[in-house]
Amino acid sequence: MEEWYRRERRELPWRETQDPYRILVSEVMLQQTRTQVVIPYYQRFLDRFPDARTLAEAREADVLALWSGLGYYSRARNLQRAAKAIVAEGRFPRTYDEIRVLPGVGPYTAAAVASIAFGSAHAVVDGNVLRVISRLRGDGADIQSAKTRARFQRIADEWLDRRDPGLFNQAVMELGATICLPRAPRCAACPVVPFCEAHQTHRQHELPVKGGKRAAERIGLQVVIIARKGSVLLRRRAATESLMAGFWELPAPEDLPGWHADKTLGSFRHTITHHQYTITVLTGKLPAAPRGFHWRNTRALARIPLTTIARKALKLMAVPAKSDRAAANVGASVG
Repeated sequence: MEEWYRRERRELPWRETQDPYRILVSEVMLQQTRTQVVIPYYQRFLDRFPDARTLAEAREADVLALWSGLGYYSRARNLQRAAKAIVAEGRFPRTYDEIRVLPGVGPYTAAAVASIAFGSAHAVVDGNVLRVISRLRGDGADIQSAKTRARFQRIADEWLDRRDPGLFNQAVMELGATICLPRAPRCAACPVVPFCEAHQTHRQHELPVKGGKRAAERIGLQVVIIARKGSVLLRRRAATESLMAGFWELPAPEDLPGWHADKTLGSFRHTITHHQYTITVLTGKLPAAPRGFHWRNTRALARIPLTTIARKALKLMAVPAKSDRAAANVGASVG
């Protein structure tokens, strides 16, 4: 499988380095976010924060503004906290256990950084790896079960090539990401298909099993764009709203007493975990800004942290809520 990986792997920017800080940034960004979405964010982030010290010393608002659109903003805050811990220690932690202690770092991220950067013999187990193990072993156990995940971790540890654990881990993850796909596995191109129990028993489309999947909750929301003299009306979320504290958002109709609606610009869908929102975007006029709202110049919006919903809504009005270099349309993000 390693030979297949060397020959067929995708060229990704974080695969060109063994710098543990840069690998950590990539692994945190890739949590619950598609690779192609992450690439431009990763490159811009490292242009601005090339090492742990520059990230540790940055203003949180600047970090969040660069992260804006990626979603799950607690990742950005934890990454900055991790950078501060690294600077305080005077070096990047080298062992799995030391890396695991960093804020926001779980077993998967610690194993990825430790194995790729330092050659530590720890197997990574993410959704891709769970799927590969389930199919290769023909195992129909529920991969959402903690017991199954622990057992699959033991299997991954047994399979791990200790001569080059980083290479092996990346090969398994690449196999799951490009060949052993969830809905349409490319078995004809799989380097380990002769050993795949699911393929031999024609169960590759049945595995892995995910039990107890929660039904999505559908919710309708409205936001309002009030614009005047090159500015739009926004509110900054309070510090008590922990996940999105400090982010700027558009008002809802109920926030604007006395406003007059003009037209409906359109709508879009926005997903946060098990909630599927349909956001309707309205425009209107307002005699004065309500308490807690502020006029922000549209030319400055790319430099402040906006919620993903606000970015998507402003895009319908062709307001420059993001720079030409930024991508804001992330399906599963907090906003």
